[in-house]
Amino acid sequence: MADPDLSTFEPRPKGHSFEQFEVGQVFEHHWGRTLTEADNALFTTATLAYNPIYFNAEYARALDYRGSVVNPMLLLCTAVGLSVEDLSEAGGPFLGVNEIRFLQPVYPGDTITARSTVVDARESGSRPDFGIVTWETEASNQEGEVVLRYRRTNLVARKDAKPL
Repeated sequence: MADPDLSTFEPRPKGHSFEQFEVGQVFEHHWGRTLTEADNALFTTATLAYNPIYFNAEYARALDYRGSVVNPMLLLCTAVGLSVEDLSEAGGPFLGVNEIRFLQPVYPGDTITARSTVVDARESGSRPDFGIVTWETEASNQEGEVVLRYRRTNLVARKDAKPL
């Protein structure tokens, strides 16, 4: 089989430009993610987060959890990942995440969904081709309970910006 001629594929823009974000705008991120015991064990092992509540169900139950708890950093990474397509896929440097609040435990088998609200959008003082956008994201479980809330900020390119 011959390699495809990539010049025949039309490039499609991804994400949103700075001008497309307005304070108060809400994005319901359409993907969800079921977090499994395997996800939790792999993430916990790879990050050397050896807190037994993440991989020892009996230990977690002794602390009044219903079983092993999903590592909260896996939850945060998953929620950020769910939001990328709508918020930052067009590119621009990640400037940080703040005000992270883990509101209740998440367990293997829980399905996480996320929604983000634009809380600030301003021009960049040092990069005229970019703006700075901050979103507040909430992640919920399959019961609709909010399990995580945080704010994330990115540098976002203007519609006709030159690449960095």
